[in-house]
Amino acid sequence: MPTKTFNEPGMTDSTERVILFREELPGAGKWSHVLKRHHVLRILDIRGNANVSALFFNHDLLVERYNMPDTLKAQYTAYLTRGRVLLSDMGRVLCSIVEDTCGWHDTLCGHSHAALVASRWGRSRYQDARNDFHRNAHDNLLVELGKWGLGKQDLVPNVNFFSKVVADGDGNLSFVAGHSRGGAYVDLRAEMNVLVVLTAVAHPLDPEAEYAQRPVELTVSRGSAPGPDDECRCSRAESARAFENTERYFQ
Repeated sequence: MPTKTFNEPGMTDSTERVILFREELPGAGKWSHVLKRHHVLRILDIRGNANVSALFFNHDLLVERYNMPDTLKAQYTAYLTRGRVLLSDMGRVLCSIVEDTCGWHDTLCGHSHAALVASRWGRSRYQDARNDFHRNAHDNLLVELGKWGLGKQDLVPNVNFFSKVVADGDGNLSFVAGHSRGGAYVDLRAEMNVLVVLTAVAHPLDPEAEYAQRPVELTVSRGSAPGPDDECRCSRAESARAFENTERYFQ
C-alpha cells in the first residue's frame, strides 16, 4: 500500500503550488486517483531507473480515455516530454506535461505481464516471498481498473514514465538503461477530471538481471487553468484545437 503523508496547510512545492497530499508508491505497487481539473500530479523517481506504467480516463465519462496514436501523430512525436499533451480518443486534452526533468517518456512498448516477468526474473509467489513477490503491470492495472468498474477491455496502450526506448534504422527498439536519475520528476496538469491508474513495475524491455522494485513519490497539488500563452496549448495547432474542444466540454 502507498505511504500517505498530508502536508501542513499552505505548504507549497518548488513551483509554489499548494500541496494537497504526498505519498510514496513502493516499487511494484499500484495506485489510482481522480485528479481534479487543473490539479497537478508530480511523479518523482526516488532512486533512479523507475518505470511507471500509466493509463488515463475522463472520470466523468469513462468511455473516453488516453489515445496513444492520436497523441503521437497530432504532435509529430514518438515520446512525451514537457510541452506535450495526452489526448483522449475524443480529441480533448486529458493531461498536459507542464514540467519534466527526465526528458523522455516511452509511449510505444506497453507493459509487462505475468509470463514475461516469470521468464525474465523467475516465478515468485506471495506465499513464499510475501510482499517481495514478483508482480506484473498487467495484473496490477487490472486490479486498479476494477475499483472503478473497468476491466480488460479498458487496457489501452499506456505511457511508461521515466523509460526511454529508441529505434534504429531498421525499426528495432532498444531500451536505454540508466535514463532516469534519482530526483527526476514529471508534472501532469489535469485538463478535466482525470482518473489516473498507474503501477511502478519494471519496463517490459528492462534488461536488469534481477527483479527490481523501484519506488516513486506522488504529489498532488492545486494548479491553475492554462492561459492563452500556455506552453502546452501553443506547442502545436492541433494541441490548441484540443484545448478548445476540452473547454467547450465544460461550457
